[in-house]
Amino acid sequence: MSVDEAVIAPRVPSRALVAFAALTFAISWSVIGGYVLLPGFMNAAFGEISGSHPLFFLATWAPGLAALAVVLAHAGTAGARRFLSRLLIWRAPWGWWLFILAGLPLVFMAGSAIKGGPPLAPLPPEGAGPMLAVMAMMLFLGPVEELGWRGVAQPILQRHMAPIWAGALIGVAWGLWHLPAFYLAGMVFAEWSFVPFFVGNVVLSILVAPILNDARGSLLLPVLFHWQLINPFWPDAQPWDTWILFGVATVVVWLRRDAMFDRRGAVTDVVPGEVRP
Repeated sequence: MSVDEAVIAPRVPSRALVAFAALTFAISWSVIGGYVLLPGFMNAAFGEISGSHPLFFLATWAPGLAALAVVLAHAGTAGARRFLSRLLIWRAPWGWWLFILAGLPLVFMAGSAIKGGPPLAPLPPEGAGPMLAVMAMMLFLGPVEELGWRGVAQPILQRHMAPIWAGALIGVAWGLWHLPAFYLAGMVFAEWSFVPFFVGNVVLSILVAPILNDARGSLLLPVLFHWQLINPFWPDAQPWDTWILFGVATVVVWLRRDAMFDRRGAVTDVVPGEVRP
């Protein structure tokens, strides 16, 4: 490693995880909590919350914003650019690409079929155009979270524990982070049951861990994985999608048990090419 690389890629320390978690929860819970506890004031001051409201984007982007904040604090702007370059890492085992692009849609279709639903979400009267617009918007909503959960939290935790435990711990935090939204009237979360959703977050987080590690820290694949989870074209398959994915995750963990229960070989760099102290 050259001197220049050493200067621009200092190691983001493990203690940065505390700041990441604190910022993530503070931003999201203050916004959503405000609308839950003080709806009259928040509606009068900022307008009614919706999926396209700027404050909803802020709350959703909190993990990504917190991730960028801690990377900037410890690695500077050059380090932040290297961190974001993980979005360009596309090389991964073809099976993961197949699972993300075809397997996940099949999970939703199968879950919908079990509950007697359609294979695809019904189109609005205006046709597929609005759905395509929502799908494009979704790419810049939930998937931004992955900069934090898989960009910062997973590599740091894998310095200290096996990928399966790191994924499970992030899944618990991920699920609890969503909790205030279940008390927010008018949002989709208010119509869901929290326990299956929480279990689903843990399952999904465990499932993303081998994808991240097999792709050598790529953020592109976790982003696309998350995007598929909220793709408006896939039908409502709750709660069967969660149980199907639980089965998939169980098989993956069993087949990849050597890597999942051993932190050796797992991705631990937040910034590619970080310098160890």
